[in-house]
Amino acid sequence: MSQAALAEAIGVTRQTVIAIEQGRYSPSLESAFRISRVFGIGVEDVFSWLEPQDS
Repeated sequence: MSQAALAEAIGVTRQTVIAIEQGRYSPSLESAFRISRVFGIGVEDVFSWLEPQDS
């Protein structure tokens, strides 16, 4: 799927999809769910989050 097609499917710009892919932007919860639904998989299968370690 192209970045443009994904962006259209989830209602954001192609630049937003690029930023998400590059880790420069964290999607909203709504966008994360929309992305997972486009691919038919769970949010946890698309995104991961590592809890910051205490200093």
